[in-house]
Amino acid sequence: MSDAAFEDLEGAASLDSENPYITDPKTEFRNPDDLTEEKAESQVAHLREAVRFHDYRYYVLNDPVISDHAYDRLFERLQELEDAFDLQTEDSPTRRVGGEPLDELGTVEHVAPMLSIDSSGDEADVRDFDARVRRNVDGDVDYVCEPKFDGLSIEIVYENGRYVRAATRGDGETGEDVTENVRTIESVPARLRGDYPDFLAVRGEVYMPREAFQKHNRERVQAGEEPFANPRNAAAGTLRQLDPSVTAERPLDCFFYDILAAGESEGDVAGATASRGALGAEGLGTHWSEHEQFPDWGLKVNGRTRLVDDIEDAIAYRNELQDAREDLNYEIDGVVYKVNSRAQCADLGTTSRHYRWAYAYKFPARSETTQITDIVVQVGRTGRLTPVALLEPVDVAGVTVSRASLHNQDEIEEMDVNVGDEVRVERAGEVIPYVDEVVEKRSDGHFEFPEECPVCGSETERRGPLHYCTGGLACPAQLKRSVEYFASDDGLDIEGLGSEAAEQFVEAGLVEHSVADLYDLTAADIAELDGWGEMSATNLVEELEASTNPSLAEFLAAIGIPEVGPTVARDLARHFGGLDAVLDASENDLREVDGVGETVAGEIREFFENERNREVIERLRERGVTPHVEAEETGSELDGLTIVFTGSVADWTRDELETLVESHGGNVTGSVSSNTDYLVVGENPGATKREDADEEDVPERTPEEFFELLADRGVDV
Repeated sequence: MSDAAFEDLEGAASLDSENPYITDPKTEFRNPDDLTEEKAESQVAHLREAVRFHDYRYYVLNDPVISDHAYDRLFERLQELEDAFDLQTEDSPTRRVGGEPLDELGTVEHVAPMLSIDSSGDEADVRDFDARVRRNVDGDVDYVCEPKFDGLSIEIVYENGRYVRAATRGDGETGEDVTENVRTIESVPARLRGDYPDFLAVRGEVYMPREAFQKHNRERVQAGEEPFANPRNAAAGTLRQLDPSVTAERPLDCFFYDILAAGESEGDVAGATASRGALGAEGLGTHWSEHEQFPDWGLKVNGRTRLVDDIEDAIAYRNELQDAREDLNYEIDGVVYKVNSRAQCADLGTTSRHYRWAYAYKFPARSETTQITDIVVQVGRTGRLTPVALLEPVDVAGVTVSRASLHNQDEIEEMDVNVGDEVRVERAGEVIPYVDEVVEKRSDGHFEFPEECPVCGSETERRGPLHYCTGGLACPAQLKRSVEYFASDDGLDIEGLGSEAAEQFVEAGLVEHSVADLYDLTAADIAELDGWGEMSATNLVEELEASTNPSLAEFLAAIGIPEVGPTVARDLARHFGGLDAVLDASENDLREVDGVGETVAGEIREFFENERNREVIERLRERGVTPHVEAEETGSELDGLTIVFTGSVADWTRDELETLVESHGGNVTGSVSSNTDYLVVGENPGATKREDADEEDVPERTPEEFFELLADRGVDV
């Protein structure tokens, strides 16, 4: 582009002239070094105006006039010039990328109380609400009906049209100050449009769109992180981040639906009661007029909001929206009815907890049957590929579930399951929920495992019903998970070395080959990484040094042998008494250990026959890691007794139960065999152990009967 063309594009010095970035904007720009400060300021002013205009078209009118690529280029140019000429302002669109991290979230007193809304899923209760309203007001009653968003309610305050603060609902009187986090939400304007009050406090709902929620959960699962249970949890957790830049990276949105207070200044409305605050701005005497006014101010509203003149139409609206629920790109759990007239709202007033002029008619909870929205393949520390179904959140046994295991290719083929299918979800024992069956087939064919590892691109191979990445520790996912597991509570319990640190060390090349590299780390190496200081780095190095004398059981559990957790590791340590004896044990030797069957013995033997694994163990020893066998001081009350647990026991962790039994001479194993004396069955037990107990004729005991057994043998619990 010629200099003359650049001059034509950049030369306008006043916003009164036509903005060149509104319609068909040119997105080629001169180097900032070639601009004078005056021209930079002019271009920045035009860019801010244009970005705000395009935000309005996209988020409020849902009618963009330029491409996403063109918008991104305008936004990037604005950020580039602000940085180059130090032109940042509080209300610039670029503030959406996030500010400095906060030490903690403060609290904010609301301009007017943010009360809750009474609710019910019973139609009779809704009709009673309507009857109460009509008994207590004069004249006809209209209702504004709107979706009941399943997000996070917030107060947002504007002064002279500029965004100044935001707060969560909290206890209704005060909430958490989330000003910097809400500033990053693109549908929350930094400046209002049109003819607005000098002071305006509005109520809105921050939410995470369903498509964005599933995409974000997919990324979390692929990274080995726990997914959010539902979009509301995702929105709440994101909005409460101490680092606004984290919030900016997550896809939040916002609907506006109520004026809390409006006037010439905050002092003009200070101390407003809930009923006075409900009167709204001058000239806006109804909720419906507010709904129509908000877009003119640049505030996004929901297009499914409706004005009706009787309760029959309001109930029909709820039923209509329930039928459309699955097609919406946001979560709702019911509808809200609000008396339209602000004067009637003031007459009705409030209780100490909720508005008397509003009511929520809730939907029944989704239960057990839901839709698969995506299937993500995770790579475990052993290279095993695990397919995880991401679901529309569903209530299963009182727990909201958003993901479920699909097990392996054989079961996937047998169920003929794929993305889009309606499925039934079950929970069993302490494992994540699993897909039990396809209720309605909505896809073509079944899910196929990828031919390449989704993390490192190495070929995958099928071994029996399972698939594995062939990349080994060259696969970052396997190395990260190996480090994370090595340092976990089930491993060597190295404080300060969690999933984030493991990922940092691998990506920075500090841990390049195996967990043995951890013992080559220095405090200086660690302190150079983001989020680390000299003190935290020194503390981690000291933790690593302290971990060089683990028990043999801890070491065997930490090195990542397939099928070997803390319980089997303790059985191996107790049986063999030393690391070399375990390393040299044959498959038959291993099968003599209580709790080690044919499959587990084969996995252990294969692990130790792997040259790479032996090399890692040797490198750990060279760096001073010396496993030892702990001398156990135990009682003899449960001598000769072998117990297996399945399901959860109230107020007890599995480790606590195992320690209790073993400290009194008993034995706890991970699987049922002919040597098992009792299977203790707690809440949500697994089916496999109970089936094995039936086959081996092993008696079952409830937790209460188990503790009675201990008492009979003289064990004081």
